[in-house]
Amino acid sequence: MKFAVFGAGGVGGYLGARLADAGHEVHLIARGDHLAALQSSGLRVESVAGDTSVDPPATDDPSAVGPCDYVLFCVKSYDTREAAAALGPLLGDDTAVVSLQNGVDNEAWIAEEVGEGHVVGGVAYIFSTVAEPGVVEHTGGPARFVYGELDGERTDRIEALDGALSACAGVEAVLADDVRTELWRKFCLICAQAGMTATTRLSLGEIREVEASWTMYQRLMAEVSSVARAEGVDLPEAVVDEWCAFVQDLNPGMYSSLHYDLTHGNRLELDALHGSVVRHAERVGVEAPMNEAVHAILRPWAARND
Repeated sequence: MKFAVFGAGGVGGYLGARLADAGHEVHLIARGDHLAALQSSGLRVESVAGDTSVDPPATDDPSAVGPCDYVLFCVKSYDTREAAAALGPLLGDDTAVVSLQNGVDNEAWIAEEVGEGHVVGGVAYIFSTVAEPGVVEHTGGPARFVYGELDGERTDRIEALDGALSACAGVEAVLADDVRTELWRKFCLICAQAGMTATTRLSLGEIREVEASWTMYQRLMAEVSSVARAEGVDLPEAVVDEWCAFVQDLNPGMYSSLHYDLTHGNRLELDALHGSVVRHAERVGVEAPMNEAVHAILRPWAARND
């Protein structure tokens, strides 16, 4: 099958390499120094699940790729609308645009540009980043990718995607019954991890060691889960306890991509994280004071880095 990876960074580059290894036609869409390295030397993945090097075509021009069976949409959330507006040349009648991004609004933003019928929801559980131009480093996490049609239907295209990803080495592929629930489930975790590490500058281990900060971490998750249920999402009542147990086994030195971007002067995904929680909470009449506080604290930094 033919895949385009729109945003061939830590997530997209990893999946693109695994799909190329499995024999699929893969096109990488990137920019800047990373694109130059991909074009000159190919893509190298250094992974705890096994290294690989591939040399798929890479470009910054979707029209050079043409219609695909699947577009893996892996750009930062603040680039979603601009990137979605450039998807046209990649789309055939049944092309699936699979969002693998942080947040719960990206699918709707993409649908505004290309129509809901093209959009597939997805969640990535992987710790990977562009270590240097042309090199993706996968340092941990299960490399678990969850995806599904927005209406929950088991279409031919989603079954075929599941088959392709399930056959890839180094990929744990999960076809979700309700991908909207999965999006909000992860949203609970990333809002807590991002919010606490970015505002306090503490690592996960340091947060766990201080009762007050650990309580705030849990409250951030609880607020997001309350908003989700008010939105009609079938999120389990035990989701906060499940994530609290999960993070006990994570590297105590972990921070978050939001913390990394904040401390390196990069643009922040704040609007798609805590800004989104605040908007959804206001819409459904649920209080989310912890997420409001994180948003207020970090908003000046986000404005500085834009």
